[in-house]
Amino acid sequence: MIKIGKVRKKIHDNWKTPIDFYNKLNDEFKFDFDPCPLNSDFDGLNIEWGKSNFINPPYSRKLKEAFIRKAYQESLSGKLCVMLLPVSTSTKIFHKIILPNTEIRFIKGRLKFEGINSKGEFVINKCGMHDSMIVIFKIVYSKQ
Repeated sequence: MIKIGKVRKKIHDNWKTPIDFYNKLNDEFKFDFDPCPLNSDFDGLNIEWGKSNFINPPYSRKLKEAFIRKAYQESLSGKLCVMLLPVSTSTKIFHKIILPNTEIRFIKGRLKFEGINSKGEFVINKCGMHDSMIVIFKIVYSKQ
């Protein structure tokens, strides 16, 4: 919930990845796990991920950053982590974790998502508020 004036407004943070976009990535990376699927009944931050992961995390700052950190940690154990994220190149997490550890693909145009808007209505073809990028965490094996 956020407060706008004296009105509380519920912000929905679950938006479905456009299926055509996902399918193109899946053809390339052969995903076997999605740690944050739409309306999941598990906490993707507290479970072990698959070998090839697609991650479209909630875009609220704290959750997004937690999933970025988790993807980085999973990549250290040899797992592929492909994230769909809003472009935000001025943040600390971009410069400390994303930039030095990923391949970045900027997406031309804005993706159109499906989900529940701030009025509680189900909408399709909702353009995101930000441009998007794909970040692919390099598979790194930690030295032990």
